[in-house]
Amino acid sequence: MKQFLFSVLALTFSVVAFSQKKAADVAKFASETIDLGKIQQGNPTAAVFSVTNIGQEPLVIETASPTCGCTISDYTKQPIAAGKEGTIKATYNAANIGHFEKHLTVKFAGTSDVKSITIKGEVLSKDDYAKLKATEKSDAAPAKTKTKSDAKS
Repeated sequence: MKQFLFSVLALTFSVVAFSQKKAADVAKFASETIDLGKIQQGNPTAAVFSVTNIGQEPLVIETASPTCGCTISDYTKQPIAAGKEGTIKATYNAANIGHFEKHLTVKFAGTSDVKSITIKGEVLSKDDYAKLKATEKSDAAPAKTKTKSDAKS
């Protein structure tokens, strides 16, 4: 009798465990990694991930949790209809100078796994950031060409 009950319990557990969907079956990200590029220290910068419901039922984002305290996340709280999009916003605090790569784990209701999304970039000091922007401006400015009137003067 104990073997029979154990077998029924094992079968029930197996059916429940394998009936869970995977995140890839219900949601598709436009991009799983967003590069914020070079950002200024002390200037929190946000990345917005777009997620599309590719399933047949409304999609609910249960959690979108950053893996560190230097990133804050917010996400669409209401169910996302089939074929529609929701968003996950990740804001990096940019407190420390240097390259960064931060991950968020996303859990969808009714799925058995989590999805990892990433923001990355490089934090520059205020002075280095100002120099970068000045260089970009001068590179973008059109070169002055000589005209006939310039040649006469």
